Amino acid sequence: MSLLSPESPASALFTAAPVPPTEATPAPPPAGTPQRIANDAEALAAVQRLADRIAPGAARRDRERLLPWAELDDFVATGLWSITVPREYGGPGVAAGTLAEVIARVSAADGSLGQIPQNHFYALEVLRVGGSDAQKRFFYSRVLAGERFGNALAEIGHKDFQRRTRLVPDGDGFRVIGRKFYCTGALYAHWIPTLVVAKEADEREVTYLAFVPRTAPGVRITDDWDGFGQRVTGSGSVEFDNVAIEAGWVVPFLASFERPTPIGPLAQLLHAAIDLGQARAALAATLPFVREHARPWIDAQVDRAADDPLLIQQVGEIAVRVRAAEALVRRAGRFVDAAQAEATERSVAEASIAVAEARALTTTASLDAGSRLFELGGTAATTGRQGLDRFWRNARTHTLHDPVRWKYHAVGNFHLNGRFPPRHGAL
Repeated sequence: MSLLSPESPASALFTAAPVPPTEATPAPPPAGTPQRIANDAEALAAVQRLADRIAPGAARRDRERLLPWAELDDFVATGLWSITVPREYGGPGVAAGTLAEVIARVSAADGSLGQIPQNHFYALEVLRVGGSDAQKRFFYSRVLAGERFGNALAEIGHKDFQRRTRLVPDGDGFRVIGRKFYCTGALYAHWIPTLVVAKEADEREVTYLAFVPRTAPGVRITDDWDGFGQRVTGSGSVEFDNVAIEAGWVVPFLASFERPTPIGPLAQLLHAAIDLGQARAALAATLPFVREHARPWIDAQVDRAADDPLLIQQVGEIAVRVRAAEALVRRAGRFVDAAQAEATERSVAEASIAVAEARALTTTASLDAGSRLFELGGTAATTGRQGLDRFWRNARTHTLHDPVRWKYHAVGNFHLNGRFPPRHGAL
């Protein structure tokens, strides 16, 4: 989506031309085999080089809604999209905290790009927990070869929140029939992991994750995402019109939540990392802008904004909150590592709570940092092509993914009453 006037003041920044719904072109096959990352240190070095390359164009991509095909190809070529593939299957199997830091650094460089691989790594974790050895070998090899997973999980229009997308037996395979909404990353994907419902022999309805090839006949992706933030995440709609898939592309999903697994905590850790990156970016943008543009409060003893004691105090508040959020994300990563190593009722519950604590603070930190940029920068921060508004818009859009008030409830219930949180993707 492009702004009606890129030079408009902040009051007009949220008035945007709607995205004309168009059917998306499939992603081309990977141009070549990505690099292989051997360990956590290599992953962190690679992501910093990537972040330095993609950051300069982030404001323009956001302003003009330029879909980041080249940047995504660069991202994949680094090998970072395969860093959670276990060592026994050819990947580095990095720690959860390393994965979170990778996502945070990409999100700091571009608040949309950091969101795109979130469901890719989510699908990889569902595969790790519930897939067969043959499924793991097949899909891990595709990821190591440079193929991307998107997602088609959410549905709208049903008050009971029950999914209607069906998995129907068809000879030796299945057919997928249904429509999905808010399918982040599907626009850029080679495979679209899709939540489907199948009726078992005992009439129970069971949920699976079906990996659907993007180019399969009957798959239609509509580029109709027009949120005021995270504008180039490709979060459009996906329709499956009687799409044929192989039996080996269907992975158990419901069973992965009937027992303790770290799928939910890992998914939420990545969301916390996205918000952390956005908070870092807003703080990093605030400091030079305030030094150059902000006007001091009228005081005979204050000649420049950088000497304004009240302004300095507010910058300090933001910095402390961001640093605290970083610490909680790192801590949560260690709990997720423990749950991945040995998934028990307690280890998974403790991981969920640690991640919920991190998400509560990263939500606050990202929104506050983006908002304070305007407050401390003054009117100058709301004009021009600098794109400073994107930090708050991206944070406000992403922090609405699932209600933070329920994070506090889960944390309080755990500490006060010793109750473990429910097992699902939002905790």
